[in-house]
Amino acid sequence: MPPYSPELQPAERLWALADEPLVNKSFETLDDLEFVLAQRCQILAKMQPQIQALTNYYWWPEPENLKTKSDVSL
Repeated sequence: MPPYSPELQPAERLWALADEPLVNKSFETLDDLEFVLAQRCQILAKMQPQIQALTNYYWWPEPENLKTKSDVSL
């Protein structure tokens, strides 16, 4: 799959948001890295409209249109 195809890599647009606090930094321990990532995840959890704008593809099915096997058998 080509890396430049947003339709084949839907999450690719989110890496810039997740990587922002890590760019050009090194961490002494994995715990230090985990702490920074946990803080970033808390910030990202509050950025739902911005994340949706990056991932709301025209071809992505609406949640109400998705049916699982268990939904169909009910």
